[in-house]
Amino acid sequence: MMNKDIRHTVKDPYAIDKESFEPAYLQLANILRRQISEGEFRPGDLIPSEAQLVRRFGISPMTVRRSINLLLDEGVVSTEQGKGTFVRPLELSAASFDLRELQDLIANGTAGDIKLLDVRVVSADEKTARKLQVAQGVPTIYIRRLFFQNREPIFYHRAYLVYDPSRPIVEAEMDVTSLKGLFTHSDSTLLKRGHLTIESALMNSEEAELLKTCLPAAAFYLEHLFYDFNNRPVSWGWFIFRNDRLHFTTEVGIQI
Repeated sequence: MMNKDIRHTVKDPYAIDKESFEPAYLQLANILRRQISEGEFRPGDLIPSEAQLVRRFGISPMTVRRSINLLLDEGVVSTEQGKGTFVRPLELSAASFDLRELQDLIANGTAGDIKLLDVRVVSADEKTARKLQVAQGVPTIYIRRLFFQNREPIFYHRAYLVYDPSRPIVEAEMDVTSLKGLFTHSDSTLLKRGHLTIESALMNSEEAELLKTCLPAAAFYLEHLFYDFNNRPVSWGWFIFRNDRLHFTTEVGIQI
């Protein structure tokens, strides 16, 4: 009698629980994702049709379509017109890396962790003028900053900004590239978008001295170009990290 009661209380992981607070379309998406991760459906396999899933799980076509659209958005499956929905193979080209580690370093910092090394007005050279879309020779703000964690330098930032004579130089820089605001979704209202490029290269002597490392030493160079809401460049520069200070990790394939 006890075994019979236990069997009745165990939920089938491959069934839709109509009494669950979780929407049916999410349950179905999780079921299909689990079947794929366990190898029941392999890359290139055709998964059951909409009509088959409706009959199998006793749900509406709209619910099935929402589940499939969710898996499409996640890159788990793909559809072919007139053929059906297929499990996508593992694609390393689909891997993406975020800057969460950099976000954590900045978001957890305090104003005392930033040392302003230099701020001055300089004439834009040919490359700076091209990046900031200004005339060569016009005034720009050049700034250098060093960021610390536990009293140790973690990265060096240098940048050029479009000069606004109506605003104090330091105030303009802190508003435009308020790094904490950029990574915590606050205080960055002056910026609409940005273009980031990362590469690895050897540090020069100045960078190595500031970051307390010996030459030759490699570093990550994160080049940034930020734009305002009129799509005009406002800041161009680099974040420079010792290669032991920044790591990139991601996951590919089905995540359960």
